[in-house]
Amino acid sequence: MIGRLMKGRDMTDHIELLTVVALVEGLPDHQLQRGQVRTLVEVLADGVYEVEFSDPQGRAYAMLALPAEWLMALHYEPIAT
Repeated sequence: MIGRLMKGRDMTDHIELLTVVALVEGLPDHQLQRGQVRTLVEVLADGVYEVEFSDPQGRAYAMLALPAEWLMALHYEPIAT
């Protein structure tokens, strides 16, 4: 049922500056795993974003330019009807 609900929905909907995002694929070369959550800090080009990965104390350990296809915007509110 979930797959049916998601079919046709773009996981990158509503990505803009300071959006909280999750990686949809791991990046082992950067020690980042699928599902890692961080904040989009810069729009570099159409569909390309700079994402800052930081520890709980706020120290950045990775800053990467990533294409929209590698990111999923996270939402904390239900869809307005």
